[in-house]
Amino acid sequence: MSARNLSYAQAAALALSEAMDADPNIVALGEDLGRGGVFGQYRDTDNQPLAKRFGEHRIVDTPISEAAIVGASVGMALAGVTPVVELRVVDFALCAIDEIVNQAAKNRFMFGGQGRVGLVARMPIGLWSASAAQHSQSLEAWFAHIPGLTVVTPATPADNYGLLHASLASGDPVIYMEHKELWGSTGTVVPGEIVPLGKARVVREGNDVTLVSWSRQVLACAEAAAQLEAEGISAEVLDLRTIWPWDREAVLASAARTGHVLVVHESVQVAGFGAEVAATVAEHTGARVRRLGAPRIPVGYAPVLENESRIDAGKIRAAVTALLNHSRVEISS
Repeated sequence: MSARNLSYAQAAALALSEAMDADPNIVALGEDLGRGGVFGQYRDTDNQPLAKRFGEHRIVDTPISEAAIVGASVGMALAGVTPVVELRVVDFALCAIDEIVNQAAKNRFMFGGQGRVGLVARMPIGLWSASAAQHSQSLEAWFAHIPGLTVVTPATPADNYGLLHASLASGDPVIYMEHKELWGSTGTVVPGEIVPLGKARVVREGNDVTLVSWSRQVLACAEAAAQLEAEGISAEVLDLRTIWPWDREAVLASAARTGHVLVVHESVQVAGFGAEVAATVAEHTGARVRRLGAPRIPVGYAPVLENESRIDAGKIRAAVTALLNHSRVEISS
C-alpha cells in the first residue's frame, strides 16, 4: 500500500481500525472514546470518531473508574476478547495498579497457561506542557520491573502504527506508552508495515558515542547529535522502541564500536530504566557509560520549574562532552 503522511495520533487510529476490521474480537474501552479520545487517538484520518464506524459495542465509553475499566478488560481477555484499554494518561493508570500488576501480568503464570490476558493498555507518558506533577510523569520503569508485562514506547508515527499492530497480535498484556506531546507530530507511515517488539531502530549512525533513548527523547537525542556533528563529534542514536523486551544486542554492538554510551530518558534518573541499560553495558563491554534523566522532583507547573525536568538537546550535548572528556557527571537527586 502507498505510504501516507499521518500524525502520531492518526497512525495509531489507523492501526487500531485495521486490526478491528480484521478481528471482530478486538474492542476498545475507556473514558471519552465516543468523541474520539482526549488526544484524537480514536478518530480516523477524516477526523471522524471510530465509534461512528464500529459502534458503541466495540468503542465503549466507560465510567470514570480505571480499576473497573482494567478489571473488566482482564475478564474480557480471559474470555477471548482482545481489549484496548484507554487510561488517558499514565498518571491515572495508578488507580488500576492492582488489576495490571497482580491480575493481568500474573494470570498466565499462576494458572499454568490456561488463560492469556491479551490486552493493550494505552497510558500516555511524559511531560505535558503546563500540566504539572499529576499529569506529566514517565513511569515506564515501574512496569518494566513486572514479569509478564511487555512495555512499548513509540517515538514516531510509523512506530506508533507498527508497534500497536504488533502489540495487538502478541496475546499478552502490553503496556503501551505513547508520549503526551507527540500526538500532533507527523511522519511517513506505510500501511501493513509491522514493527517487531524488542527490535531497536538506528536513528543515526555514528562512531564516537552511542545515545540510547526511547519515546520523545529520541527526537532530543537526534537534535543533539546534529549539534555535536558540527563540533566534530559523531554520535549514533538508538531508539529502543520497546522497554521490555529491549534490544540488548543492538545496544551492546554499538557500545563496543563507539566505546562511549549515554542513556537518555525523560523519567526521573534515580531508579529509571536507564540504569538497567547502563549496568548491562558495563557488565558486557568496556565502554564508558553514563545516564541522563530528570531530577528527582515533581514536575512543576510554572515553565521555569517544568524546564528543570525537561531533558533537551543542550543538556544531552553537555552530558556527551563530559562523558568524552571523562569528566565527573553530577547525579540528579
